[in-house]
Amino acid sequence: MTRQPTRVPQRTARTTARTRAAYALARRVARRRAAPALHPAGVTCTGTLEVPGDGGWRVPWLDRPGTYAVTVRWSRALGLPGRLPDGLGLALRVENADGAGAPLDLLLTSSRAGRLGRHLPLLRHDALTGPYSTLVAYRTGHRARVLAAFPVRGGHGPVGVSLPDLRQALARAPLRFDLRAAAPGEPWRSFATLTLTTAPHPLPESGTVSYDPYLHCLPELRPTAWLSRLREAAYRGSREGRQGRQPE
Repeated sequence: MTRQPTRVPQRTARTTARTRAAYALARRVARRRAAPALHPAGVTCTGTLEVPGDGGWRVPWLDRPGTYAVTVRWSRALGLPGRLPDGLGLALRVENADGAGAPLDLLLTSSRAGRLGRHLPLLRHDALTGPYSTLVAYRTGHRARVLAAFPVRGGHGPVGVSLPDLRQALARAPLRFDLRAAAPGEPWRSFATLTLTTAPHPLPESGTVSYDPYLHCLPELRPTAWLSRLREAAYRGSREGRQGRQPE
């Protein structure tokens, strides 16, 4: 009896093709730039993340009080020149979030706070005029919630979006962000406070920690599956492009 070849479902084949394309494009762009494919230039600093542990999240990391060291990169998404408006990124590496040597990475992008706007990147003229969101939802306990960082302007006036503007803002005074989460139909609820307390590191603008929210997440706090394969492939391609590695 002749065995029929196994057919790959059309949807799976399309997904695989798109994943390979995302990987290849991100790798090519990162290799050419010698920097991340997106957010190629930024400023890096350190600070602290305080989790009050108010309870009710059904996520151990959110339900217990804690203070964590963070490494933060504030960047321009498209790398447009000068003072042109650009999408802004706020990348957080929370050290030892899940124990020694187990960090948590959160990648946040300038957005709006509304139900639709929190999922869409937004070009901005002032770095502190609105929230930075994960764009995709995170599984938190029994709900899927978007995470966002809302700037607390404090004594800061307008802050432009060029890299010199970001450096000056970091050097001038501590910057604080209120981290919140919300599911559709829920109000935003605070879960942590981020304080950037040090002047920018003397790193090249293209230098960065290898942030990856899929590689560095928590069992109870991780991105949902929506677009996960495409994003994972793009992150891997960008990382390997910067390192000059050959594709597998």
